[in-house]
Amino acid sequence: MTASTHDSRYSWTRLALTLTIAMVANAGMWAIIVIMPAVQAEFGVSRADASLPYTLTMIGFATGNFIVGRAVDRWGVTPVLVVCALGIAGGYGLAMAAGSIWALSLAQLIVGFGTSVGFGPLIADISHWFMKRRGIAVAIAASGNYLSGAIWPLILAGVLAEDGWRATYAVLAAATVLVVVPLAFALRRQVPDSAHQMAEAASSANARSAGLSPTALACLLGVAGVGCCVAMSMPQVHIVSYCVDLGYGPAVGAEMLSLMLVGGVGSRLISGLLADKLGGVRTLLLGSIAQAIALALYLPSDALISLYVVSLVFGLSQGGIVPSYAIIVREYMPAREAGARVGFVLMATIMGMALGGWMSGWIYDVTGSYQMAFWNGIVWNGANIAIMLWLLSRSRARGVMQPA
Repeated sequence: MTASTHDSRYSWTRLALTLTIAMVANAGMWAIIVIMPAVQAEFGVSRADASLPYTLTMIGFATGNFIVGRAVDRWGVTPVLVVCALGIAGGYGLAMAAGSIWALSLAQLIVGFGTSVGFGPLIADISHWFMKRRGIAVAIAASGNYLSGAIWPLILAGVLAEDGWRATYAVLAAATVLVVVPLAFALRRQVPDSAHQMAEAASSANARSAGLSPTALACLLGVAGVGCCVAMSMPQVHIVSYCVDLGYGPAVGAEMLSLMLVGGVGSRLISGLLADKLGGVRTLLLGSIAQAIALALYLPSDALISLYVVSLVFGLSQGGIVPSYAIIVREYMPAREAGARVGFVLMATIMGMALGGWMSGWIYDVTGSYQMAFWNGIVWNGANIAIMLWLLSRSRARGVMQPA
C-alpha cells in the first residue's frame, strides 16, 4: 500500500492538478496589483491609500496560510478548497460592489484569506504523496504562485483596458469557481495510514537528531523565515522605485521584476531537485547564501545592463528558499500536523516580506537612497544563514541527517 502511494503515477497526476489549482487560486494576490492604477483613478485617492487593498490582501494571505492549513489537517483538502474557492469568488463580488477604497480593502482581506489555500495548504497536501521526490514536488506546487503572477496579468490586461477592473474581477470569480471547485473533487483520495506512519518514522528520526520539539523548531524556522524574507523583499518590492530613482523609469523596473519571477520559478525547480539529494536544511542554506551574494551585487550596480543581470541572478537565488521551509517541516515534523506547521512557517515568511517592504522604504526616507536598505537586507539574511548553520551543525552532532 505504501509503495504504491508515495511517488506513484497518481502522485504525479495529483501534482499536475495541484499546480493547476494553485495557478488559479493564487490570482487574487496579483490581481490587485494589476488594477491598482484604475482603482486609484476611480476613487481619487493617494498612492498610499490605493496600496491599502494590497496590504489587506497580504494580511489575509499570511493568516490564511496558518488557519486554512490547520483546516486541511482536520477536514482534508477537498472541502477546504471548495469553501475557499467560493470565498474567493465572494470576495471578488464584494470588491466589484465596493464604493470606496476601504470597502475594497475589506473585500481584498477576504480574497487574500481564501487565496492562501493555493499556497501553503496545497504544498502541505502534495508533500504527503512523495518521499523520494518530495523536494521537486513541493517546488512545482510552490511555483504555481509565481506562474500565476506571470500569467494572469497578461490574461487580464485586455479585459482591464476594454471593460474596467470590475469586469476583470468578474472573470476571476468565474474562473475560480469553474476551475478550482471541480478539480478539488479530483483530490478526494486520502493518504493511507501506513504511508503516514512511514513518513512520520523518517521525520521522527530527524527530529531526534536536532533535539528540538516540533513547536520549538517551528518557531526557529519562523524567525529564520522573517530574516530571509526581509532581505528578499528589498529588490522585489522596491526595484521599480529604484529604477525610477536612477532615471530608467517604471517600465524597466517592471521588466526586472518579471525577470526575478521567471528566475524564481527556475530556482524553485532547481532547489527542489537539490532538496531530494541534500535535504531541506542544506538546500535552504545554499539558497540563503546565494541570496546574500545577489543582494551584495546590487550595491555597485546602477548601470542598466548590470541591473538586469543582477535581477536575474537574484531571482535564480531566492526562488527556492520559501519552499525549502516546507520541505524542512516535512522532514522534521509529524505528517498529521503538516498543514498547520507549514502554514505557520510560511505565514512568518509572508510577514517578513511585509516587514521588509516597509522597512526598506523607511530606510530610504531616512537616508535618501537604497544603499543602506540593501545592507539591511544582507544583515537580516545573515541571521537566516546563522540559524541554518546552527541547525545543520546540531543535527550532525547528534546524528547523520538524511533527506526524509
